[in-house]
Amino acid sequence: MSPPPCLTLWTCLLLLSVCPLGRVEGAARKPNIVLILTDDQDVSLGGMTPLKKTKALIADHGITFSNAFVASALCCPSRSSILTGKYPHNHHVINNTIEGNCSSKAWQKTQEPYTFPALLNSIGYQTFFAGKYLNQYGAEDAGGIAHVPPGWSYWYALEKNSKYYNYTLSKNGKAQHHGGNYSLDYLTDVLANVSLDFLNYKSNYEPFFMMVSTPAPHSPWTAAPQYEKEFLNVSAPRTSNFNVHGKDKHWLIRQAKTPMSNTSVQFLDNAFRKRWQTLLSVDDLVEKLLKELETRDELNNTYIFFTSDNGYHTGQFSLPIDKRQLYEFDIRVPLLVRGPSIKPNQISKSLVANVDLGPTILDIAGFNLNKTQMDGMSFLPILTGASNVTWRTDILVEYQGESLNVTDPTCPALGPGVSQCFPDCVCEDAYNNTYACVRTIAPAYDLQYCEFDDAEVFVEVYNLTADPNQLTNIAKTIDQEILEKMNRRLMMLQSCSGPSCRTPGVFDPRFSFDPRMIFMDAGSQGRIRQKIYRVTQT
Repeated sequence: MSPPPCLTLWTCLLLLSVCPLGRVEGAARKPNIVLILTDDQDVSLGGMTPLKKTKALIADHGITFSNAFVASALCCPSRSSILTGKYPHNHHVINNTIEGNCSSKAWQKTQEPYTFPALLNSIGYQTFFAGKYLNQYGAEDAGGIAHVPPGWSYWYALEKNSKYYNYTLSKNGKAQHHGGNYSLDYLTDVLANVSLDFLNYKSNYEPFFMMVSTPAPHSPWTAAPQYEKEFLNVSAPRTSNFNVHGKDKHWLIRQAKTPMSNTSVQFLDNAFRKRWQTLLSVDDLVEKLLKELETRDELNNTYIFFTSDNGYHTGQFSLPIDKRQLYEFDIRVPLLVRGPSIKPNQISKSLVANVDLGPTILDIAGFNLNKTQMDGMSFLPILTGASNVTWRTDILVEYQGESLNVTDPTCPALGPGVSQCFPDCVCEDAYNNTYACVRTIAPAYDLQYCEFDDAEVFVEVYNLTADPNQLTNIAKTIDQEILEKMNRRLMMLQSCSGPSCRTPGVFDPRFSFDPRMIFMDAGSQGRIRQKIYRVTQT
């Protein structure tokens, strides 16, 4: 007997409410994606050590990239590279100031509409952001916290730089003020809670992308109360480059006082411990998030990325604490990924950079990468273990010194343009701490070649196979042919854009020499020879 017409109608309406038009029950849905981004977390000096849960929940179930680097060792340029998939010379964010294009009106107009989250949103992804965005986000002359970047469905962004208490969040463009009550205001925990809320109120019929950007382990290194007594016996690692003079390095490194004073060493040891303490709350965040995904039966269809915006140093070459330098401790970062089709407990030595995160995530979502102008490459084939993957052998690292060409009255002996100075006039940055590097990892080479944009055209070159702590600058002794190859490759990368950034490097077996690719004109050819001559003759 046929059911009454009203029952049939009711059944249809019920089915429509459960399965909207265009969706077939059981049909494959695009994977979800989560990006967890820490702030100033090194990997070279043990920065992953406190994160036991993170290793167990992500690394042990997926892949660890042992050669992951950032395009610039400073927060805002690096975060801009993550969002755009571009090197700094293409997104034009050069430092952490509005004047340096950090979250400026120009950035908002020319770059924000084309970030990878905006592109994900355009193909049906729900997008959620919580935490530190860019250092100048929320500045009044850049739209204040009412500005919500295009492409974000849910927005909980910190006003300006990392804090743990007494901060303001932009909740979808509205101010949400927080004070100093641990249970209500500790930022890492607040980010965990709003992330869990999102998973509960989001649509279940669309894939989602979450970006959770923690303050830890950035200064002021305020640990949660329950973790303030952890790691009290830990000190900064006494690596072979700890508290030694960088005698053959750029003048900014040479100006550091060696040996450091006992006060400086105590200060950096204390900072090191506090950094680790703040990471324990990040570990809790990761655990809560993955447990919720598992409870909701969504973990198996979700890619989880864990990384940092740059590394950090604590006493290397007698520089107390900071980033911004070209060395491994500042440019190398953790990168862990788990997700569908990724086998557990893998370690990949492939050379990846943070400009690759956007292309990889878009590739996972099925977005046509040919429709972007990103400089990075998708490493999805590496994640899924595709056969015959041909991968790059070099990446670009670039930084523009954050200061003005004037003398600091408190440190007149150091000359003009220093910044980020400690009381004993050891300075971590300068206006001419402006450099570009080629970081090369190939079967026969593990090299770094860097040029400074200064009157000396100072060059630093390191053989990381023989000298992993970069104690000896071999610019004056390295084989002339290799020096010239690295110099030419640097010029190519500094002027690259989009696909041209992904051309084979000089140590890549696919590389074939074409002078038209390397020399724009006779003048640039002459400049190369002049630079090489300066290095080899001085």
